[in-house]
This record gives sequence, structure tokens and C-alpha cells, in this order.
Amino acid sequence: MLLKGNAIRDIILDEVKGDVSKLEVKPSLVIMQIGEDPASHVYIEQKRKMAAKVGFLFEHIKYDESVTEEEIITTITKLNEDKLVTAILVQMPIHKKYDSIKIQNAISPIKDVDGLTFYNIGALTNNKSYAAPCTALGVVELLKRNNISVSGKRVVIVGRSNLVGRPLSVILTNLDATVTLCHSKTSDLSSVTREADILIVAIGKAKFITSDMVKDGAVVIDVGINRVDEKLVGDVDFDSVQDKCSNISPVPGGVGPMTIAMLAKNVYNLYLQVSVKNVRKDK
Repeated sequence: MLLKGNAIRDIILDEVKGDVSKLEVKPSLVIMQIGEDPASHVYIEQKRKMAAKVGFLFEHIKYDESVTEEEIITTITKLNEDKLVTAILVQMPIHKKYDSIKIQNAISPIKDVDGLTFYNIGALTNNKSYAAPCTALGVVELLKRNNISVSGKRVVIVGRSNLVGRPLSVILTNLDATVTLCHSKTSDLSSVTREADILIVAIGKAKFITSDMVKDGAVVIDVGINRVDEKLVGDVDFDSVQDKCSNISPVPGGVGPMTIAMLAKNVYNLYLQVSVKNVRKDK
């Protein structure tokens, strides 16, 4: 069975739109862009369209790479103090001359829609974070909406990034899965992946996972997006794996749409968690 994210994304966005329509003060999302990374333009436009669809206010602040780190942090500080701003997102990647960790942590945890501040990363272990990374949440929601329980299951995650692997391992552990987090230094990776009831791959290597690395009947979630010969492919060799597993997410059209859906949910949830009293009504 294909675990497609497009239809689920549309359902979630409609749910958020319905909730937002009942609000007098609309949630707002501010995207900060530094530089001219081509992929960033595409992702920001997707977020703009999402905001328009569900009824969020949206602002795009764009800097070229002549901006100083101090100027960036000053802008973030002003956004933190603005009661009309619900959520702040710094679009990655940014140039290596900037301290991306310092910039991320300048965002107030209550407006950190990516869930990447030290506060939210730490609080996630106790289910107390204001938000968690959208792609990690998207994987969990994709499983949930397809009635695939993780409780008691052996889950193997390949990739330990701060955006996917690490937070996902915590979220799934909190949901009573037994989680193994693998990475480039994992010995005999194939023997580990073959034990997985649910195999989640997020390493950025095209078609890395082959059929001999997957247990019969496993659920396979492919988070990877790689461009090969002008085509988008995942980290899983889809053609060889699809007949061996019970469920598999395609690339594109699997986890990708779920990320934008969970961004919408994160913005709305941040809004609910923070008092909006004494804020003027949206005109």
C-alpha cells in the first residue's frame, strides 16, 4: 500500500482552516530568508500558499548575504516582542559565515515553529515542547492517519539529523515504540534495518536502502528527496522494495506534503498556547 501524503495534507489544511475561521485574531507566520538559495524560494512559496489557504497572516522578510548576524538577531528580537506575531521561521540553509544555531536560539521558544531552539529540543523529551520539527511530526501523522500503530513496534530510523532523525526518535519513544537510531557509524547497518517493523530513512543518499535491507512485510517511510537525472527520488530504492514491504511512502508525494501540513498545525498550536488577550482584532 502506498502511503500518500497529498490527500492527508489537504484534509489537515482544511481542518486548520476551519479552526482559524472561528478566530477573531488570526495567527501569523513570519519567514526570514537570508541569501538566494534556489530551493528556499520554492519552499517559501509553498508556505505562502499554505498560509493563504488556511487564513494565516504571512510576512516574508528577505535579506541578502551582506546583512550582519547582529541585524538578523535584532529583527528576531523585535518579532519576539510583537504580540501579533505567532510563529517565526528562519529558512535554512544559510551561509556558513552565520552561526545558525545562535540565530535559531534567538527565536522565543513560544514562537519557534520549527521546534529547533534548545528549549524546545530539550522539552520534547517530556512532551512539553511548544513545537517539534515539522517533518518529524509529518512522519508520525502519516502513520497515524493510515492507522499504523507504533506502540510496541520495533522502529529503525536511519539518519540522525536535528530536523528528522533525532526528534523523531524521541517522539516515537514517547509513543511507546522501541526505537533504534542509526547513522554513518552504525556497524552492519543491514542487519539492524532488517529487524525493523517500521523503517524510516532520512539520510540524503539516493536509493540507498535496497530490498535486502528490509524485512518482509515492514512499513517503509522514505523521507529523502534527491535529484537524479532531473527526477526526484528517495533514499529508498522504491522499485526493489515496494513488493517486499506492506506499506511504503513514495517520493515525491509521501512525507513532503505532510511537512507543510504540520507547519500549519504548529502555527495554530502555538497560537493556542499563547494568550492573545489585549491584542487588537485583525482588521
